[in-house]
Amino acid sequence: MKYLIVLGDGMADEPIEALNGLTPMQAAHTPVMDFLAREGRCGGLETVPEGFTPGSEIANMTLLGYDVRSQFEGRGSLEAASMNVEIPQGWMAARCNLICVENGCIKNHSAGHISNEEAAQLIDYLNRELANENVRFHAGVSYRHLLLMKNADKRLICTPPHDVPGSACSEVMVRAIQAEAQSTADEINRLILRSQELLPLHPVNIARKAAGKDMANSIWPWSPGYRPAMPTLMQQYPIASGAVISAVDLIKGIGVYAGLESIDVEGATGLYNTNYEGKARAAIQALKEKDFVFLHVEAADEASHEGDVDLKIKTIEDLDHRLIEPIFKEISTWKEAVSIAVLPDHPTFCRLKTHVAQPVPFLIWRNDEAREQIKASTPDKVQSFDELAVMTGSYGILQGKAFMQKLFQTQ
Repeated sequence: MKYLIVLGDGMADEPIEALNGLTPMQAAHTPVMDFLAREGRCGGLETVPEGFTPGSEIANMTLLGYDVRSQFEGRGSLEAASMNVEIPQGWMAARCNLICVENGCIKNHSAGHISNEEAAQLIDYLNRELANENVRFHAGVSYRHLLLMKNADKRLICTPPHDVPGSACSEVMVRAIQAEAQSTADEINRLILRSQELLPLHPVNIARKAAGKDMANSIWPWSPGYRPAMPTLMQQYPIASGAVISAVDLIKGIGVYAGLESIDVEGATGLYNTNYEGKARAAIQALKEKDFVFLHVEAADEASHEGDVDLKIKTIEDLDHRLIEPIFKEISTWKEAVSIAVLPDHPTFCRLKTHVAQPVPFLIWRNDEAREQIKASTPDKVQSFDELAVMTGSYGILQGKAFMQKLFQTQ
């Protein structure tokens, strides 16, 4: 049996007045996803356990069947794995955004989606100016980077910058949960304030300002933790091999700890202009060679963070037409058993420009060979793939690892 999960990050939303009360998923023209929903079985999935914020790290680990209460060690540690950055014993890793600050407030979480080349120069500059035997920066992709600290305490409240656009930096700085973590909080806040003095002076930011672009004039560390201990998917489910395809370091890192081979696709950006066709080709090839593929597309989430409803609809339609359709056409010619699941990791509301902890829609479609192999039941009565329609599906509302158990028919 072959298994494919297509993850449309942040694709789910709420009814929007400008769309006559439809969600972007409902407004988008998605004939392939609708077909898979009609011919498959659907439901809703709670991907954010009580007590957790609805971050992509929590949602993606949960939908892949991991217990985040015992196995999540911060987003930074996951992204370190994708970057081949070893977290030494006694060190803490945190995700470190380059952000744009304007008039003392967070303007955006991405420094205007700064390029890899510009960001690498800025991270190198920060290492020259701020790094020491206890502090290191590692360059990642666009605005997404890594901060490593020695002898640091992860018991901190670190606000994700994409959750608080428009907030004053002073109101959302790092705070200690325990008194023992106060020195770590103080050091991170010192690094933030010092970066705000240094970064505007760099030629990259001088040039960006002159061109009317957002400057990357502050770092913003968040989601700290240590090296996690996670069983691989192969140790938990009836598969012998797998791959992850994503432009996002976080997802690649989860894949590394899950035992998946990370496959890079040229032109994959994590934005609306990502290489959908290249990802589709990579997924098809990976499915020929491996049992399981986790195919992640970030575009809808980034459009939501920008509050751009029209762009979000376009990203959903591109996911359907340019990625899922060619994969489905290829798989339809196979005589091998194949199961396909499609879902977001969490809703991202355009109105709020941030993630929301609500159940997400999912579908599971199986070809004739797969249905015969697992004696699967007939399709349910869901006619379209969207947030509301799937809630009448035969799977009902699932929690945590139940989605993976249904996909692999282990319960």
